[in-house]
Formats: sequence, structure tokens, C-alpha cells
Amino acid sequence: MNNMMEINGHRATIQFDPEIGMFRGEFTGLNGGADFYADSVAGLRKEGETSLRVFLDMCAEKGIEPVKHYSGKFQVRLPPEAHARAVEMATARGVSLNRLVQDALEQVSG
Repeated sequence: MNNMMEINGHRATIQFDPEIGMFRGEFTGLNGGADFYADSVAGLRKEGETSLRVFLDMCAEKGIEPVKHYSGKFQVRLPPEAHARAVEMATARGVSLNRLVQDALEQVSG
């Protein structure tokens, strides 16, 4: 997936910050902020490893679970017309609305 990097089993989103001329990485799925900056891919990997290690060490020290746990449920707010169209699409495919959304997410996440 574009703009994603995996470091030691944890995924981070990567964006370019034109104000400082550097790339910014931010780990996703953690119970706190762990971001890092660099001007190259190699630098991002190195800084990301350092940032992640510091974050995980801090969590261990404080007895905090470092990884977020998700329930598998979330609400989506759509305009009524989009909701109706989604129901039509699910019905046409013979699946539930939940399955339609799950399939769509799997398709875009590669």
C-alpha cells in the first residue's frame, strides 16, 4: 500500500512535510504516539526503529499495553442516498451490508 511502511511488525503511515522538507512516519494501531522524521527511506527505517523501541520500552516500564485492540465494530455515517445505494449493491451481490464493506476494504488494502 502506498504511504505505508512496516517496521518490526508494526505499520506506519508516511507523509511528506513540505514545510520542513522531510518525511514523517507515524505508527498506527498503537496506544500512543510514536512518530519519526527523516529525509530518506533508509533514514525513515532507522528513525522508525528507534522511535518504536523507545515507545515499546516506555510501555513496558509503565505497564501499558502498547497495541490497540479493536472490537471489529465501527459506525459509518453516510448521506441517506449513499446508504440506500450501498444496500442496493449488497443486495445485488447477495451479501450483507457488513460483507460488502469488508470486501471493499479488503480490495483497497491489497
